[in-house]
Amino acid sequence: MAIATTADQARPQSNRLVGMSWAHFLNDGAANYLPGVLPAILVSLNLSVALAGTIMAALLMGQALQPLVGLLADRVGGRIMIACGLFGSSLGGALVGFVTGFWSLLAVLVLIGISNSFFHPQALAGIPKLGGDKPGMAMSVFMVGGEVGRGVWPAIASWVVVQWGLSYLWILAIPALLTLPFLLQWAPKLPARTTAATPIAWRQHAGPLMRLVAFSTLRSLMIFAIVTFVPLMWTQAGGSLTTGASFITVMLVIGVIGNVGGGHLSDRIGRRPLLVAAMSLSVVMLAAFLLVSGGWLWLVLGILGISLFATLPLGILIAQDILPENRSLGSGLALGLSNGLAALGIMALGPVVALWGPTAPLWVALVGGIVSVPLAMGLPEHERPVQDA
Repeated sequence: MAIATTADQARPQSNRLVGMSWAHFLNDGAANYLPGVLPAILVSLNLSVALAGTIMAALLMGQALQPLVGLLADRVGGRIMIACGLFGSSLGGALVGFVTGFWSLLAVLVLIGISNSFFHPQALAGIPKLGGDKPGMAMSVFMVGGEVGRGVWPAIASWVVVQWGLSYLWILAIPALLTLPFLLQWAPKLPARTTAATPIAWRQHAGPLMRLVAFSTLRSLMIFAIVTFVPLMWTQAGGSLTTGASFITVMLVIGVIGNVGGGHLSDRIGRRPLLVAAMSLSVVMLAAFLLVSGGWLWLVLGILGISLFATLPLGILIAQDILPENRSLGSGLALGLSNGLAALGIMALGPVVALWGPTAPLWVALVGGIVSVPLAMGLPEHERPVQDA
């Protein structure tokens, strides 16, 4: 009986994993389509382009709550926070089309950010369990759903706005509402943390965690700078709204290759070497994007997406290794806190756009990417169990 149980635990639960990836697709799509319609929102509300960074920061800073949500998630266990997160993100995404001013827009975006914080820590902590003896691959499959959502939703949202107007963005929330009843069946149910659980060894973990958060923040700054300012760069140069959004779609959707490949290769060759190589390639590709033109832009963005998003599952798994006593908290620090800090950086780059144009923040992000490479070199490596002969 024990042997059968061990075999069952080692076997990936494919159906539930695909369902969770679909839920991630819907959540991150609703929470991240703003860049695709941001130029239209600025025109509709008669707002300055200098506020673009502040608007994006309002959406992203709520993710900084993920460590606190992770602490709560580990304490209460279960999976209800995942469903609450998907519901709130979809509701906020629908309300974006009905805002009438700057402050109401910020309020809706904060709602989306907070809901996004509820979805991720519990989901990320439970996903490795669905992967059996292949946690890296499971994390990749889950992350693929989120990246495709973030990539496809801006293009779909921009098409909806062009065809019918901002007030019809509520249509995008319908699939999530239909999915919610199934989500509680797919999501892994986590045990509640007891008072007898091993306490978090903060003194031991502080150094590696700070290095990981710094790395993840600079990586997120690169991603946010691209998705925020590339569509503005394109539309200010006279390009169409849908083409500008399509740049984001190309990077994020093709980045799925990196998500899958990153997790799969990490199970074989280790996480740190792959992280260093992928981030180094990302730096080279972002520099190339700033220097090329024409059709080369699409090719470079595709390669950039592959290399950047290969690092996402690796960073989360490293955080869970650093903080084994509280995996939801580790996930929240690696993803949520770093995204919130990067959002502050995007907000600070708003005036830079007004002074030097939308390409200037990309150069700043490039410098951050260069700094992130030595940070990645100092991260701990996962000790893979020795396989019996």
